[in-house]
Amino acid sequence: MHWITDFFTNPFAMIGLSSWILAQVIKLIIHTIVYKKFEISRLFGDGGMPSGHSATVASLAVACALMRGTGSVEFAISGILAIVVCHDAMGVRLETGKQAVILNEVVELYNILSKEKLPEVKLKEFVGHTPMQVLFGVLLGIVNALLMYNFIFK
Repeated sequence: MHWITDFFTNPFAMIGLSSWILAQVIKLIIHTIVYKKFEISRLFGDGGMPSGHSATVASLAVACALMRGTGSVEFAISGILAIVVCHDAMGVRLETGKQAVILNEVVELYNILSKEKLPEVKLKEFVGHTPMQVLFGVLLGIVNALLMYNFIFK
């Protein structure tokens, strides 16, 4: 049962997890300010500013660089993972969100104009990120990793 203790004392896990939590809290605050509506689901949802995925993987890569060195296998794996995750967030996942918006509008219009109704299933529209959202996620992850490393784990 000491795997729980191991996890919560693992600096890599704590830096990555704290970056994700921080990004999600900031995302909730920004969403609440912009849309003037508090939606707790934004705390756990995808998409939005900043990218929680990007913050998480960027902070993990920085933690590996600081603690294991840039020549380590840990840094290589986490760095490549960060590139893939950030690229995917701006590519496939962003396009999926755009398609969801259009499909939701088509279903809504069809239901308005047709006697035969389609099921009321709304696709998730917040799934990807713009390059700016990814950039701010990466910057947040880097800053969080540097702060946690220097003030907690060094």
